[in-house]
Amino acid sequence: MPSTFTQAMLTMSAAADSPTDYVAQWKKTTGRKALGVLPMNFPSELAHAAGVLPVIIQEDREPITAGRNLLGEFNCGYTRNVADQAALGRLDVYDGFFHADHCIQLLGAIDVVREDESDKPVYFGQLMSSMSDDWAFPQVLGKMEDFRSELEKFADRTISDADLARSIDTFDTNRRLMRTIFENRRSGDAALTSAQLQVLVKSSMIMDKEEHSELLRQVTASLNFVPRNDRIRVHLSGHFCHAPKPELLELIEDCGAIVVDDDLFHGTRYVSTDIGAAGDPLEALASVYLRRNTAVPCPTRVQHEADWDRFLVDSVYASGAQGVIVLMAKFCEPHMLFYPELRKALEAKSIPLLLIETEHEGLPMESIRTRVEAMVERIRRKQPSTV
Repeated sequence: MPSTFTQAMLTMSAAADSPTDYVAQWKKTTGRKALGVLPMNFPSELAHAAGVLPVIIQEDREPITAGRNLLGEFNCGYTRNVADQAALGRLDVYDGFFHADHCIQLLGAIDVVREDESDKPVYFGQLMSSMSDDWAFPQVLGKMEDFRSELEKFADRTISDADLARSIDTFDTNRRLMRTIFENRRSGDAALTSAQLQVLVKSSMIMDKEEHSELLRQVTASLNFVPRNDRIRVHLSGHFCHAPKPELLELIEDCGAIVVDDDLFHGTRYVSTDIGAAGDPLEALASVYLRRNTAVPCPTRVQHEADWDRFLVDSVYASGAQGVIVLMAKFCEPHMLFYPELRKALEAKSIPLLLIETEHEGLPMESIRTRVEAMVERIRRKQPSTV
């Protein structure tokens, strides 16, 4: 008989591994619509308040075939994979598609979706990328109003402030449950591997939030504190739109490292900031868009009081990480442009750094293993002797 923990993890893993199967079953059970969402900043709480299941479209494991003819090879693997999913019907389960980010490659992917899912609504609402100006908040609030209006048409129902406040509370509860697990890891708990933590976050991006929160409660109730061993502590950084491959996370830990913190989208970035249901809920949604970037800065946004390089250095000191592994999706332009600043900031503080470029297919795992092992060994040799 599987334990409660095991069964909860299996349920979440099934959703993470096969989102379309979960969505199809959810639609069959509820009779309601599912909305395909592209990362990173769409206000899913609004869709939930409309009775819709918002699902962040995940990179799947299928090789890219038709997608190669629709987007250039200089697009990142995630966007080419989304194009491939659309062209080959793997996104047919969704009733519409909404998008809130301005990355030019994501725009290319959503254009393919619009062409291949032409019978379904596709809405792009561009949020402000310059976030320190006086007019940033009113502009973001106006865009949230647009999202609300478009979602009301999509769901054919009114989204009341009370409905939205309840959805915000539901999502905040889910974030807090996951954040507790991440905070425990930062404080020294090694009960869950980085691949298992990714399952928690990835499944949250897919599943009904109430169902997912109940599974999280089962997981946390079954966990006992496991102290770290002597593995080298590392911070994982990068990967804004899609999840690193689990085998890559497992490889890092197999090499004698342990992940103690991260700023991945499928990690701390996703759970970092609660919205809060007090006051006007639409204003709260607009506010959290600005506050989230202060909590975990993103190179796709400009905010004077938020610097990703300073945040990264502070995070390393706070978690006790001994090195940083940057996971950069190949052809991710925002990350490529900002990486030199990260490198300079870490080098100035003598923090070891390893850059790993990832791709949808063909990761050179043994080459990566050699490089991670070399980093771990370098850090070990600098440790003071206990003899």
